[in-house]
Amino acid sequence: MAAVPRARLLNLLKAQCEIFSTTYNPDGIRMGNKILRQRLKGPSLAKYYPPRGPTVNTLAKEFKSLGLETIDEFQDDRMEHLEEVRARGKGAPRKKTGPPDAKYKKS
Repeated sequence: MAAVPRARLLNLLKAQCEIFSTTYNPDGIRMGNKILRQRLKGPSLAKYYPPRGPTVNTLAKEFKSLGLETIDEFQDDRMEHLEEVRARGKGAPRKKTGPPDAKYKKS
C-alpha cells in the first residue's frame, strides 16, 4: 500500500478545520487557543466578592463639593506616628536626587 503524500494530508486537514471551525495549525505551534476558548473568569470572580462599601476617602471626595470636611482618624494617627519617628531620626531616608553615580554604573 502506497503512502499518502504530505501535501494531500495537509489539504485534508485544512478542509477538516474549515468544516469543524477549528484553527488550522499544521506545524503544531503553540498558539494559546486552548486558553482563549475557555470562559472568562473575571465576571464570576467579581460576583463572588461583595461590593465594597464607602471609605472615608470616597466620602470626603463626595462631600467636598458641598463644603463639608471629613476627618480620617487613621490617616491622622499615621501622620502623627511618622512625625514622632522622624523626630527620633528613625524615619525612611531621603530619596536621592540628581543623576546616578558613575562608580555604581554596571558595565
